[in-house]
Amino acid sequence: MKTYTNFVGLIAESLKSNWDLDALTDYQGVTLQYKDVARKIEKLHILFENAGVVPGDKIALCGRNSANWATAYMAVLSYGAVAVPILHEFKAQQVHDIVNHSEAKLLFAGDVVWPELDAEAMPHLEGVLHIPDYSLLVSRTEKLTDARERLNELFGRKYPKFFRKEHVNYRHCPGPDDLALINYTSGTTSNSKGVMIPYRAIWSNYEFAIEVLGHKVKRGDSVISMLPMAHMYGMSFEFVFEFLHGCHIYYLTRIPSPKIVMQAFADIKPAIIISVPLIIEKIIKKNVLPKLQTPSMKVLLKLPLISTRIFDKIRERLVETFGGRFYEIIIGGAAFNSEVENLLKRIGFPYCVGYGATECAPIITYEDWHHFRQGSCGKAVPRMEVKIDSPDPQHVAGEILARGTNTMLGYYKNEEATKATLDAEGWYHTGDLGLMDSEGNVFIRGRSKNMLLGASGQNIYPEEIEDKLNTLPYVNESIVIQKDEKLYALIYPDRDEAVRDGLDENGLRAAMEQNRKDLNDMVATYERLAGFKLFDNEFEKTPKRSIKRYLYEKTEI
Repeated sequence: MKTYTNFVGLIAESLKSNWDLDALTDYQGVTLQYKDVARKIEKLHILFENAGVVPGDKIALCGRNSANWATAYMAVLSYGAVAVPILHEFKAQQVHDIVNHSEAKLLFAGDVVWPELDAEAMPHLEGVLHIPDYSLLVSRTEKLTDARERLNELFGRKYPKFFRKEHVNYRHCPGPDDLALINYTSGTTSNSKGVMIPYRAIWSNYEFAIEVLGHKVKRGDSVISMLPMAHMYGMSFEFVFEFLHGCHIYYLTRIPSPKIVMQAFADIKPAIIISVPLIIEKIIKKNVLPKLQTPSMKVLLKLPLISTRIFDKIRERLVETFGGRFYEIIIGGAAFNSEVENLLKRIGFPYCVGYGATECAPIITYEDWHHFRQGSCGKAVPRMEVKIDSPDPQHVAGEILARGTNTMLGYYKNEEATKATLDAEGWYHTGDLGLMDSEGNVFIRGRSKNMLLGASGQNIYPEEIEDKLNTLPYVNESIVIQKDEKLYALIYPDRDEAVRDGLDENGLRAAMEQNRKDLNDMVATYERLAGFKLFDNEFEKTPKRSIKRYLYEKTEI
């Protein structure tokens, strides 16, 4: 088993060995080569040093994905400061709270984020830098002001001729358990906590990607970054792995609507695709499933030879939709719709589902698509152990526990939460419930906090009911809640589709009542729905597109 390699050394090595290759591109905008990134990192190091930043100081970053965000992040780590990436979707008050709680000395703020923030609400910051051009938005020390104003002069004095690859030599040499970053969770069940990620965890996630994808994704290949880099899933597998591997990363600097994403796939033809379920589900639910559900198509699909040809054609078109050159699509971050997964498996589409948590930076389980078991989320990855806290892990769901190189140091300034999550033997208690088969494949049943108890003490997993409900007509998304020992569904319907089918609001409600009856025929008696409530807007979500269930648990029916 591989042992920890100096992570900062890997950054320097990538910059030098990929010097003349394209590194980071703001989609339909500026491209930085690896040598440009190295030069910008060096300038930021000079700025940090002259502004009085010392290794161990916290530097926060909050903005949409961009080449300059990525460069600033690498500059922070290679300098020896502690990065505090903050999801730009957080509300201003959350950003203020995180900056203050983390004791950040500097903040890199994006152009869309900054106008919403209040510098007075972050009194301990010494300065705020504008991510698009690294200009000073706020300076509270003369040293910082002077360092920024004289930055080009200081850089020119240090490198009077040219800045060359031999100048890339970072003194910071962190040990495996040194703190690299504090990543604040997006909070599906409660307020966010600051997860302390050590260098060994970032390195181990990178090493895992090299082991399973390094021979599939080549140096110089292109990838698209759709997930926020401030979230560990996007950071580890759409940025860090590819950057250290010499790939060319494209950032979708605008909100990744399906139209923008589809155009980007066609233009960039990525070598690997990392996605949350929602993006894949929307494409397939809108473009594929309706065509398969027509009466004539249902007849054709019952004929073996014809159905095989139809599925081959669907697979070819889907592969082309995603650019045509990718090795596989890795799906993670939330539960995957079973109807969509059934279709992908049936047509032989190259997908797999992984499982992780911010506290493991993030990967816990994965399996290559060739061997992936449908309905699972793979097996424990290298340097990690996984077990189910259950007397019969194959048949009785229990909490999923994980332990190994990827696990966090704990929660920043929150010893109580750390003790409740990391036990004395080093097991991270995920809060998720699952099963594990004899081969080690993990099957998630739901969140332990979401599990409901039936009238006779039966365990009810609302996510499993929702998964079935979401496949029925006019259902966009749903949440199952419990009131007085009865179950009810909160539904955000697809009103556009209902209108296309000639349904008014009364017709839509009648269709939903039929859905309720149909669902009740599919599930156990104790899982049946007593009623439903329709919502006008989609449910509030975290940046990784998980529904914030806790906001809806007390909904009046």
